Amino acid sequence: MAVAQRTPRGARWGPAVRRNLTAYGFLSGALLCFAFFSWYPMIRGFILSLQSNNFVDPPTWVGLDNYRTIFADPVFQTAWVNTVVFTVLALLCGYVVPFCTALVLNELRHARGYLRFVVYLPVMLPPAVAVLLFKWFYDPGPGLFNQVLGLVGLPGLSWLDASSTALISLVLVSTWMNLGTGTLIYLAALQSVPGELYEAAELDGAGFFRRVWHVTIPQTRLILLVMLLLQIIATMQVFIEPYLLTGGGPEDSTMTVVYLMYQYAFTYKDFGAGSALGVMLMLVLMVFSAAYLRFSRDDTQERS
Repeated sequence: MAVAQRTPRGARWGPAVRRNLTAYGFLSGALLCFAFFSWYPMIRGFILSLQSNNFVDPPTWVGLDNYRTIFADPVFQTAWVNTVVFTVLALLCGYVVPFCTALVLNELRHARGYLRFVVYLPVMLPPAVAVLLFKWFYDPGPGLFNQVLGLVGLPGLSWLDASSTALISLVLVSTWMNLGTGTLIYLAALQSVPGELYEAAELDGAGFFRRVWHVTIPQTRLILLVMLLLQIIATMQVFIEPYLLTGGGPEDSTMTVVYLMYQYAFTYKDFGAGSALGVMLMLVLMVFSAAYLRFSRDDTQERS
């Protein structure tokens, strides 16, 4: 009786590698980009968070002292509270408004292309230009918003100079800047919903809002969850709006985590404390990402 000889593992892997050599070549480029622009900065940031480093003197290992420093900073708690409040307000505006805009555009029969262009136009502007444009809108003297309030007989507001209105003013800027991207993504998702489902709902007497609730939202649930995660990640890293409009003021009312990280690193030249704050923010965002992956996996298993 003949005994089958086992093929050496190297002999089995060799033909597979040669057969997929081109694919591995393309994959290596993506892996190198991720390694250089994503993985290396994360590892480097974690190492910096354990060092006292100003990139002038030789670095020294300080362990968790940087984390103790930022925890002891009274602005630390304020920055986190402002970031969470900004995220919640930005979700209420920047998450709901693009979806509602996409629903309206999807129902239109005329001038669709023109209106999509108008909605997407703010995304074409460089972020700094859009923010400085709103800085003029918010100007307490000749600013556009106060001019409009004056036309209807209302007193002007100190949009960026008052603690009560500064944060919501940043939310409005962020919503306007990112409205076009979210709207187009939602539009693409809406057009993938089978028309037969809407026809069946109409035959059952469902109005517009019931069709949205019972057909549109369930059919676009996955993209809604993805956009929710992306919105949370993006809004919790808000920087350019407070940097260019308010400088974290007035009275630290617009101080955010990323802006405080910038101050530690580039104003105080304490790159270790800035990196420690960045590591904390990364861990918080990883929790949101892990929750999304768990939820989406459970949802996929239920559907299958």
